[in-house]
Amino acid sequence: MIRTPEQEAAQEAAGRLVRRCVAGDPQAWHQLVVSQHRRIYAICYRFTGSATDAEDLTQDVFLKLYRNLASFDVERGSFQTWITTLARNLLVDHFRRTRLERATDSLDASYGGDDDGATLGDRLAELTDPGLSPEAHAAGMELRVRIQQGLAQLSPELREAVILRDLEDMDYKEIAQVLRIPEGTVKSRISRGRGELARLLHRIEGQVV
Repeated sequence: MIRTPEQEAAQEAAGRLVRRCVAGDPQAWHQLVVSQHRRIYAICYRFTGSATDAEDLTQDVFLKLYRNLASFDVERGSFQTWITTLARNLLVDHFRRTRLERATDSLDASYGGDDDGATLGDRLAELTDPGLSPEAHAAGMELRVRIQQGLAQLSPELREAVILRDLEDMDYKEIAQVLRIPEGTVKSRISRGRGELARLLHRIEGQVV
């Protein structure tokens, strides 16, 4: 994947920060945690639906990150992809430990049309814009709750694909690296996940009304 100048600069900055951490700079580690904590917690929460589990798993991610910092290779991929992979692996282990059902459905419908169409993140950004009316803002917050309820009902395979694409805005190649599956499988899971999530949101909305 060809990086933009901005991505190159971000990658170099991440590499420098990691090297400072490995050298034992406590300020660098604090900076790294602060810069990544919110995003990692969001991934864990969206995946588990539990604030307590998300906080525990976030701590586990940073503990694993600290122990494996020296293995990060700036030439092999972005730091964001690398730490997301760490988080995803811990989430998978969490599901295995808790023995949650991992059923998948063979759905082919796409959420909102094309794979590259408007995402859930786009919809949430539009509906939670600070400049909106109180009524519109409240509607956006209600949508957040419904999306979380819908995500909780997706199989783990479909859920992680939708979260990484639509809520974390990662591209297909990055998601393929994180999940260790072909890009074609990534696109298929996203399409199926969006279709199932759309059905679930429709059902949830009907229950609310």
